Amino acid sequence: MNLIDIEHIHQQIGKNVAKFRKERNMSQLDLSLKLGHKSVSIVASAERFYKRKHFNIEHLIRIASILNIDICEFFKPIE
Repeated sequence: MNLIDIEHIHQQIGKNVAKFRKERNMSQLDLSLKLGHKSVSIVASAERFYKRKHFNIEHLIRIASILNIDICEFFKPIE
């Protein structure tokens, strides 16, 4: 797996987090606060892979719990 593949995976994960968050009518701020952050910057940046910011495994575990979904859903191809 090369750097391009990893970047694609991070982008896919960010898009999936955004999709599931929106399906639950949750704002980026709501999710950020539930993750213990005071601003939307981590969620907003990671969802868009802005400046290569991405969710780490701890984020994904916590987000999956908050959104009540299986963490594997984040890794599925965007439909």
